[in-house]
Amino acid sequence: MTTLIVIAKAPVPGRAKTRLSPPFSAAESAALAEAALADTLHNVLAAASGRPILALDGTPGGWLPPGFAVIPQVQGGLDIRIAAAFAAAAQHARGPALLIGMDTPQVGRKLLRPCWQGADALIGLASDGGFWALGFRAPDPDLILRAVGGVRMSRSDTGLAQLARLRSIGMRTTLLPILRDVDTAADAYAVARLCPRSRFAKLLRTTAPRPRRPPPRRVASQPAPGTATLR
Repeated sequence: MTTLIVIAKAPVPGRAKTRLSPPFSAAESAALAEAALADTLHNVLAAASGRPILALDGTPGGWLPPGFAVIPQVQGGLDIRIAAAFAAAAQHARGPALLIGMDTPQVGRKLLRPCWQGADALIGLASDGGFWALGFRAPDPDLILRAVGGVRMSRSDTGLAQLARLRSIGMRTTLLPILRDVDTAADAYAVARLCPRSRFAKLLRTTAPRPRRPPPRRVASQPAPGTATLR
């Protein structure tokens, strides 16, 4: 049995999915983040064989379905927060654990029920250079801190750096399919096409981005009456 963990930020305007703005407003970006998170949580709940865990930065809202164990994220960089989420999960259940983010509403049951045969770790690389999933067959807190701690997050090479770290400490690592997560408006439309019936896709279809304002026209200054201009 694999424990599923979602690490997420509460969808608050100005804090969640800020790279969607522009073209979307802060409130629209937060609403899209909430829809993506709700889809992710419901997909995890449908795939879970035990009680899944939500490692949350913020306060739960109406988007949270019943059935999750909610734990607060610790302070620190994302590497430290990921390691702490695995450590907290180990207190709830033994056995393998798989952690995903909040911005892949297209993730399905098959991907959330991975095969561990021959693998000590799993990683799903993201198309932007990060990773959307990370899993360990035996999530010992000390081992996970070695596996994750110090990996520089939110960079274009984070996924490959994390993969290299897993291999450097001798972990047999299986690659999950590459997914596109939602960071920008282009990502949002691409992901929505993969899950057209999702909450996220339905909301995106009814959310019109703000049109870009053209730059103000420069009006040439007119000479005052009775003055000469130099040519």
